[in-house]
Amino acid sequence: MTRKKEPGAGCDPAGAGLRKRRWDWPVLLVCAVSALAVGLSSPSGTAQQAWGLAAAVGYGCAAVVALRSATPWSRLPAVVATAGSVVAPLLYLTVVGKAQMEVGVVERSADLLFSSGTVYNGDPHVVPDFNPYLPGMALFGVPQVLFGDTPFTSARLWFAIGFLAAVIGAVRVLTKGRDTGSGQGGVTVPSSVTGVFWLIACPVVALPLTIGGVDPPVVGLVCLALAFADRRNDLGAGLALGAAAALKWTAWPAIPVVVALFAVCLGRRAAVRSGVLAVGIAVLCTVPVALVDIDAFYQNVVLYPLGLGEAASTAQSPLLGHLIVTLVPHGQAVTVVLIGLSALGVGVSLLVRPPRTPVAAADRLALGLLFAIVLSPATRIGYAIFPVVLLTWPRFAARLSAGRATDPGSEARASGTSAAGTAVPRQPEAEQNLTGTADP
Repeated sequence: MTRKKEPGAGCDPAGAGLRKRRWDWPVLLVCAVSALAVGLSSPSGTAQQAWGLAAAVGYGCAAVVALRSATPWSRLPAVVATAGSVVAPLLYLTVVGKAQMEVGVVERSADLLFSSGTVYNGDPHVVPDFNPYLPGMALFGVPQVLFGDTPFTSARLWFAIGFLAAVIGAVRVLTKGRDTGSGQGGVTVPSSVTGVFWLIACPVVALPLTIGGVDPPVVGLVCLALAFADRRNDLGAGLALGAAAALKWTAWPAIPVVVALFAVCLGRRAAVRSGVLAVGIAVLCTVPVALVDIDAFYQNVVLYPLGLGEAASTAQSPLLGHLIVTLVPHGQAVTVVLIGLSALGVGVSLLVRPPRTPVAAADRLALGLLFAIVLSPATRIGYAIFPVVLLTWPRFAARLSAGRATDPGSEARASGTSAAGTAVPRQPEAEQNLTGTADP
């Protein structure tokens, strides 16, 4: 006698396919394994080791929470991952007084600024003497100069505050004037908060935030500039880009990319305004300090990052640029030429096929920075924060910007009719381009 099959038995119930395709808890497990690898491979007693071991536990707990959650990519596992990969190790490292070398470099540069008018050591001999950053980075060390050495004045804390302020600002720019309810197609405010938690919990972001990396505020300001670009605000984008370009050279490639975006979508005038404002801010922040001691500026900001300084940079990873320098005759010159050629190629692509959306602009910028990271003779795998964030965050931001405008007539305008049923002009094509997620 055969057993009577229950209704629906043998069928894939609603949602089962979704559960099979979930990626949140597997991604968290990969993060846990990666963090553990960092912890076990780092020298004993270093900030990297402490972060890796603590973050591995945090990501593992978050994976369990995500597995038990009915909603993929929900907030609770993101909060658990953030607490385990950033908050807990940051508190521990603050108590024991361990941080990455960059924290001390920035704090000393701020002290030099107050005492000599320049942020650069004029006679550097060992690695800690060099400051490869642009003068704006010294601002993160000013609190310690003014208020003394405390956990609340550490440059590490202010790096994190700068990154969070930029990302939260980007979210506010993207959601301003948008429907933040849970209605048809609207993007909710909790979803934006959850997205920020997931971004912070990403290992390439969590690690530098915890140990004191200088890159998070730079990439955060670039994301803010892309948010302003999405809102067709050329002045806001120029201000954000100028602030980022005053901190570090890695922000400078973002200027021509955003200028190309504005040129094709908003016209030459907006592109020029944005570019001039960004370059002007960066130059005003850099040139006066550099002129105090041009030789010191050249040694610290040009020669040292290229691996041509008196002391070899500790930023060395087994990437292509480092291998070329190690194995190929005249490898330094070869890498410089290759970086120049890659920059030229990306520049030509901006002229031939300029990006038409912020996501496409971020992709182009990520590609250019990836070339520079791989080909640079002095680089760290940790610099991956730039391509990773630029490839992921703008896509989430596109969802935020897709929310319905709170203006009652917005839906009618989108459909080509007014509230009274009469036809209204459609949005110009140039403006429509900025709200998409890919090149047309």
